[in-house]
Amino acid sequence: MEAFLREVQEVVKRYPQKRAAILPALYLAEQRFGWLSQEAYEAVAEALNMPKATVKGVATFYSMYRKAPMGRNLIQLCTNVACMVMGAETLLQLLERRYGLRPGGTTEDGRFSLVVMECIGACDRAPAMLVNKDFHPNLNENNIIEILEGYS
Repeated sequence: MEAFLREVQEVVKRYPQKRAAILPALYLAEQRFGWLSQEAYEAVAEALNMPKATVKGVATFYSMYRKAPMGRNLIQLCTNVACMVMGAETLLQLLERRYGLRPGGTTEDGRFSLVVMECIGACDRAPAMLVNKDFHPNLNENNIIEILEGYS
């Protein structure tokens, strides 16, 4: 916990007020704890000297934070119009058949979690996804499986 507090204090130095560091502090907590649990909210609240309710309120406002335990690898598949037209729906069906993975779910082995994203800004290379922080464009039924097999 001390290492986490030090990390947050380093982030706080970049902002005029501690309160302004709440989003990056939540991101650090998510990295450390894997998701934003009650323990993570408490750690951020302590690090920023803020009420836990304030921290949780900010975190729940944003959809980018993980608010439940996730698999080791987070798949964020775009389902905006361009991606759907180019086959994202077929890819969703494939993920369910192959891995038993549904939007919002996690595989039984904890390897993958799937989040359906409205847009990841890659319409010119649709369909596209992020796996963790890795961007993967121009997906099809063959290459999506090849890509995912590269993640343990």
